[in-house]
Amino acid sequence: MITREEAEALDRADPLGARRELFVIPQNTIYLDGNSLGPLPRHVAKRLGNAVSEEWGQSLIRGWNAHGWFDLPRTLGDRIGRLIGARPGTVIAADSTSINLVKVLTAALKLKPGRHVILSDSGNFPSDLYVAQGVIKALGGAWELRIVEPESVEGAIGDDLAVLMLTEVDYRTGRRHDMKKLIAKAHQAGAFAIWDLCHSAGAFPVDLTDGHADFAVGCGYKYLNGGPGAPAFVYVRPDLQDRVEPSLAGWMGHAAPFAFDLDYRPAKGIDRLRAGTPGVLSMIALDSALDVWDGVDMQAVRDKSVRLANLFISEVEGRCASHGLKLASPRDAAGRGSQVSFHCTDGYAVMQALIAHGVIGDFRAPDIIRFGLTPLYIGFADVWDAAHILERVLAEGLWDRADFKKKAQVT
Repeated sequence: MITREEAEALDRADPLGARRELFVIPQNTIYLDGNSLGPLPRHVAKRLGNAVSEEWGQSLIRGWNAHGWFDLPRTLGDRIGRLIGARPGTVIAADSTSINLVKVLTAALKLKPGRHVILSDSGNFPSDLYVAQGVIKALGGAWELRIVEPESVEGAIGDDLAVLMLTEVDYRTGRRHDMKKLIAKAHQAGAFAIWDLCHSAGAFPVDLTDGHADFAVGCGYKYLNGGPGAPAFVYVRPDLQDRVEPSLAGWMGHAAPFAFDLDYRPAKGIDRLRAGTPGVLSMIALDSALDVWDGVDMQAVRDKSVRLANLFISEVEGRCASHGLKLASPRDAAGRGSQVSFHCTDGYAVMQALIAHGVIGDFRAPDIIRFGLTPLYIGFADVWDAAHILERVLAEGLWDRADFKKKAQVT
């Protein structure tokens, strides 16, 4: 535990501190939910307004050629690729994470005939598990989705495995898989590995190339700050790109979309993972949002993230342990992403009280209060203050109100 003056001193010495001014953070708000929805970068509204009034408004259909709309999936893909250790031409921005997972999961299964197991874990985001269940049904039910505890994944990789499908960082606890190690184990067993990077991209350094990843998907609205429902992204290893056969074969993934052939011929490389017409305005918003990453060293982001988390854990445990909070995240920084979670009785009401007092995090059933630590706009004084406000909410019973216990649609 430290004093607030010491936390302020850490902020003054922070090389990433100036990045905070690039974001719109409401006054008197400590925003610890960027792992769920990133805040608005200041310049995006102007850029998006210009895209609406000038590019769309004045160029009309000519905008596809005049303003590079058609190339946006590739342009964004390469910009995101820099943050996840992917080579140019291996990532595109497209659709949603779930749709992209359908694309790569079906493609991977086709490339592994005779193998019938998809392995995942109970810490995976449920949407990914739903996708796998739906894919199995759509393909005739010949595969098994095998779900094990996160700690048991490595031991469950066997010779019957077709695809290892994991989210690198557990959305509830922040527990982080050893991606490189598990990819190597999957490859040794003759299987592919698909990674969901929704809680990784923009949170810490990722190196898909060095890790020999086969496929990856992720979203654009969390740490990448692309806005609600921002386009997702999909990665395919270079030597696999011309082998995959997308089950979602749309016209934008055709080798010659404006030839309007009646039969599908997949485009070369990563472009075959395109399907329908891209959402241009949302892609422009994401493209603009990615400007905040220009010149940022991801290792500096990781270093600050670890320090923020260690300070937050120390302050919360020092002040709130007697109120029943228990750390749900790994204590060892090497084993967690860029969030800290605690088990908390009446966690939903506690989080609503925190939000009412200016600290925005979120709740994940059954009893997790979750805090995203996003180093581009969160400082050491922020997490110090958040811990103190949490202590007050618990000590004074500020959460014990009927309106804080009534659950909204989005928690």
